[in-house]
Amino acid sequence: MSGFVEKPEPQQVPGLVHLHTGKVRDLYRNEAGDLVMVASDRISAYDWVLPTEIPDKGRLLTQLSLWWFERLTELVPNHVISTDVPSGAPADWAGRTLICEPLRMIPVECVARGYLTGSGLTEYNESRTVCGLALPEGLADGSELPGPIFTPATKAAVGEHDENVSYEEVARQAGTETAALLRRTTLDVYSLARDLARVRGIILADTKFEFGFDVDDRLVLADEVLTPDSSRFWPADSWEPGHPQPSYDKQYVRDWLTSPASGWDRASEQPPPPLPPEVVEATRARYVEVYELLTGSTWQ
Repeated sequence: MSGFVEKPEPQQVPGLVHLHTGKVRDLYRNEAGDLVMVASDRISAYDWVLPTEIPDKGRLLTQLSLWWFERLTELVPNHVISTDVPSGAPADWAGRTLICEPLRMIPVECVARGYLTGSGLTEYNESRTVCGLALPEGLADGSELPGPIFTPATKAAVGEHDENVSYEEVARQAGTETAALLRRTTLDVYSLARDLARVRGIILADTKFEFGFDVDDRLVLADEVLTPDSSRFWPADSWEPGHPQPSYDKQYVRDWLTSPASGWDRASEQPPPPLPPEVVEATRARYVEVYELLTGSTWQ
């Protein structure tokens, strides 16, 4: 069993209908039929949404997504209509709210990997494959792959694991044309972002995207994009294959949760404990640092 330690009550806003509370975001629909996506400061790890929030996290994710959306428009359109805060919404929605075009979402996590780590490393060690794609011998944790690969996963409900699937399974579920379009677009976006991040001293090891179709049947990039929640960012100057890499994502939280200091047994059904202040601050600092390195702007 996993999920929310304590699922938050959605905020009621005049003119908005609450649709869904996810791990990080709350989703509403406004009177025009547009989606209103609000990024909270919640953080998840090991399929649990933790009881402790990370200050500014929702705004950081939103502002970084907007920065990336701007730079990707020549490759793929995105779902953002406006960043205006709906009338009557709480003041703290500023900077963390996106008004978005409703899409016919494709129920596939479109994952691109340029380096071997995480679940990809686990599969590689067992079979020398990732999502059924054969890889050469001799790779280790953190190794750069010969070229970026598309390793899709099925979307899971809160508290359940996303499951890696083969490209053939995506083609079976979504159709061959859509599967080919997803693979091509995912790898194109990853490659552009990888090169841009590398110039800024950051390795984009892997990332995941979500796509949907608009009313004109165009493929549109949705949700968040290239944030520390959806990507693994590593400092390029300390990259060294053969062991886990330092990271700018929530790996710091995962490491604390599985350390003796937390007293938590991941294999149990007990929810994880609150994060101590020093872990909260160190995690926030990593989100701020990667935002500033990527955008060249100082976080306010």
